[in-house]
Amino acid sequence: MARNKKTKAKLPLVYRPVGFALGWVGGTLAGVAFRRTWKAIRHEDDAPDALDKDRGWGEVLLAAAIQGALFAVARSAADRTGAKAIERSTGVWPAVGKGGRD
Repeated sequence: MARNKKTKAKLPLVYRPVGFALGWVGGTLAGVAFRRTWKAIRHEDDAPDALDKDRGWGEVLLAAAIQGALFAVARSAADRTGAKAIERSTGVWPAVGKGGRD
């Protein structure tokens, strides 16, 4: 029983590189999805930046909302995929407790 408890305590540390790699891939895919989504919505290659003087508030905030939503979905998908993979390979869920990340 002590060995199982020790394994559970170390698992979140083992999960970190897996989570990092999946997060990086998820972020890259979210960036691609955002660029394609923006191009489909506005027929422009470049999304507005918050400091772009020639863009209006509505356009800047719309781009930020879409980008934020896509990144949140990608981050959650990457975290969930990694956690399920760790659980399948070790039999232990990698998170300590029920709390979320933030």
